[in-house]
Amino acid sequence: MSLCAGQGRRSGLPGRGGDSRAGPRLFLGLLWLLFGLPLPVLALWAAAPGWAWPDLWPAVLGGRTVAFVLANRQSIAGALASSALYSLAVVAVTLCACLAPARLLAFGRFRGRGALEGVLLAPALLPAMGFALGLYGALVRLGLADTPAGVVLVLSVVSYPYMLRALASGFETVGPDYGRCAANLGAGPLLRLLAVELPLLLPAAVAGGSVVFLVAFSDYFLVQLVGGGVVPSFTGYLFPVLQSPDRGLATMLSLVFLAVPVALFVLVEGLVLAVYRRRGM
Repeated sequence: MSLCAGQGRRSGLPGRGGDSRAGPRLFLGLLWLLFGLPLPVLALWAAAPGWAWPDLWPAVLGGRTVAFVLANRQSIAGALASSALYSLAVVAVTLCACLAPARLLAFGRFRGRGALEGVLLAPALLPAMGFALGLYGALVRLGLADTPAGVVLVLSVVSYPYMLRALASGFETVGPDYGRCAANLGAGPLLRLLAVELPLLLPAAVAGGSVVFLVAFSDYFLVQLVGGGVVPSFTGYLFPVLQSPDRGLATMLSLVFLAVPVALFVLVEGLVLAVYRRRGM
């Protein structure tokens, strides 16, 4: 028997050695290559605005775009901070608004559940422009037009289906038993939510929040429509440059734009790992 097992390990049979991980590792390597390869090309474009076909390598490299970013760092940092703040606010609003509907969709068994889920997920399936134009009149009457609160409200309406779907899947994965055990021990609804369910839903909340943040952070039309140009955003700073012939500057600002979500996701992952380690999970 030991001889057969040794032969199986030497022959690389699936499940008997490290070869069983070759497929996932190869897939992850291809993903890294697919999403990481454009970054060096963007960096070269930022350093060589005149790089064009048929040159395989830029003839001249320079730091003009870096100098522009450093010279305008205050306005760029202000636009980035504004975009990050209202995007984080959108994540918080959607998280609070989707907890109860997600629990209902995960555990509820009633007639019309599919129709209710379809209505709740409609903003992700229909054009965002229609929702924005419909909400804009209400925002004007409420005095929320051209304000950060109006921008957060509209972006929350458009992006909450992503959080809703993630939390519903999280509730389905966790199951209702933990909440029932806490209720049997005397915990109220709020304590069950904060002490039992939210820690278990943390991966789902992070996944949904990541998508919501990206949708809000990268939106241009809704922020300009509802914010009226008063609410600063980095997309409002970036899009005019993208339409200009200065490809090097547009590339450099795009790299700055990418840096904020990447840094935030690394920070969130570190915080989640720290929370799980402290809880011994």
